[in-house]
Amino acid sequence: MNKKNRNTNFAIGFKSIQSTIFAAVSVLVLCAVIVATFVSVRYTNSAIYENSAIYTQTIIKQLNQNIDSYITYMDNIDSVIAKSQDAYQLLYQKIGEDDAVKEGHKKRLLEQFSTILKGRGDICNIGIVQKDGVMLINSGYQAINPDLDLSTQEWYTNAVDNYNQYNLTSSHVQHVIKGQRPWVITLSREVHNFYGTGNSDGVVFIDLNYSAISELCDQNSIGDKGYVFILDQDGNIVYHPSQQQLYNELQTENIDIVMNADSDTVVTGEGDDEKVYTFSHSDITGWTVVGCMNMAELLKSSREANNIYVMTAIVLIAIAMLISSFVARSITLPIQKLRDSMEKVQEGDFKAADVVIPSKNEIGSLTTSFNVMTHKIEDLMSQNVHEQEQKRKSELKALQSQINPHFLYNTLDSIIWMAEGKKYEDVVLMTASLARLLRQSISNEDETVLIGQEIQYVKSYLTIQKMRYKDKLEFEIHVDPSIMNTHIVKLTLQPIVENAIYHGLKYKETKGILRVTGYQRGQEAVLEVSDDGVGMDEETLKHIFEKHKVNYRSNGVGVYNVQRRLSMYYGKDYGLRYKSEKGKGTTVTVVIPMEQEEHDEEA
Repeated sequence: MNKKNRNTNFAIGFKSIQSTIFAAVSVLVLCAVIVATFVSVRYTNSAIYENSAIYTQTIIKQLNQNIDSYITYMDNIDSVIAKSQDAYQLLYQKIGEDDAVKEGHKKRLLEQFSTILKGRGDICNIGIVQKDGVMLINSGYQAINPDLDLSTQEWYTNAVDNYNQYNLTSSHVQHVIKGQRPWVITLSREVHNFYGTGNSDGVVFIDLNYSAISELCDQNSIGDKGYVFILDQDGNIVYHPSQQQLYNELQTENIDIVMNADSDTVVTGEGDDEKVYTFSHSDITGWTVVGCMNMAELLKSSREANNIYVMTAIVLIAIAMLISSFVARSITLPIQKLRDSMEKVQEGDFKAADVVIPSKNEIGSLTTSFNVMTHKIEDLMSQNVHEQEQKRKSELKALQSQINPHFLYNTLDSIIWMAEGKKYEDVVLMTASLARLLRQSISNEDETVLIGQEIQYVKSYLTIQKMRYKDKLEFEIHVDPSIMNTHIVKLTLQPIVENAIYHGLKYKETKGILRVTGYQRGQEAVLEVSDDGVGMDEETLKHIFEKHKVNYRSNGVGVYNVQRRLSMYYGKDYGLRYKSEKGKGTTVTVVIPMEQEEHDEEA
């Protein structure tokens, strides 16, 4: 039931079938296009994101491999020096060995350092150091920092007693040379003491220029806003393009998220701050190379594709709406023609009601049936109008011809009685009144007469009745001359006056008075017939116009006949209006329009 109501309410919401079809098709197309666009956008975003992530992962892995290769190469240099006889002899020479020999070891090592430094611009410092012992760095001519405490240097302490394994630090400030504090990454390796006497506290170190790692990272572009940074196994930053800002706490990085991630890709942040971290861990260096991409930049091409999708969707919707409008119009145009024809039939224009629709579908069949129906209705209406016209004329003739025989007999009897009593003037007056009454009732077959003529007829009738009921009846007639030339349906007032006498005044114990008044009210003529007779109760008033209510008929044609003829002639807004009160009298009002010429032409 609720579903049916919803469908009904949906249909009522549109003024026409065309708009309903158009709306339905448009909504379906709109939904389909929106769903397709949504799926395309989601798929495109997902595809671009996945492809970008794979591409970045590939770059990060390649960068990791390059760093591994670079560190391995530097470790080879470090290892060659650490395992050289010169380094071993310089640090752990036997007691009693000639100082000149020791000097030769030192000289050859410095020459080797010089050759390496000349060929490798990415090496900042290279040297062999020993706590409280040998301090051989670069060319040997640079002053060693007197405040250097090797026991506080991570690159040194981690290398000591860690034979055959190099140590790699994160980025730090190196201050082994007096007056110099460069940012470096230090690769160090122990020079093992095979003599077994003393400690293996000799360490070969190479300070890699920070720019070397920076160049390796910068060679791998991951977008205008993307960047690469490197973390060591403890989560310390080895390299970051904004390292200075990080140390000054002007910028932060989500290091904990990277270190604790379960996959190679992590998404963090929201909106413009949303970032995608892709990382690759190296088993050689222990470092983690991290690529950071800005999601907004990553999806920039996606937005361009989405804009194309949206524009395409708009164009498709516009085309679909045009097509749906055309289809809806082609379907509903015959229905609109049929509706227009029905409106003409409703207005009574049957001649212009034929609809020509060449279609052979259901609407075409309906149109053919409608045309046949309208022709039949037109024929039936013409026949009915003719029959009603004849019936109305017959009723009018019947009313005109129905002079109550008893009334006529009593009137003639009264004339004889007055003649015998030699009341010649009364005989003349009653005879003249009866003659006028007979003449008007049987002559003039027109349906309407002037109000003046109708008043004369009523006056003749009342004159006769007054002479018959001298002790029961008085009458007054006051009609405004302005309405005397207005046409009224013939024999409108006489039945009303007759009812007033026979059913109102006749049963009154004292003499009654009957008044006929007429006046103009706007564009209407108003006639009132009032008496001070016995009146009627409300129940009687309710049935006053019923055809078979004998008490208020005049020989079968009175009130009902008058009411019916007035309504048929002037319309349903016109006719008789009764107002009565038991014991006080009755007033009947007749209202007709003043523009009578138009009605005459139609009649």
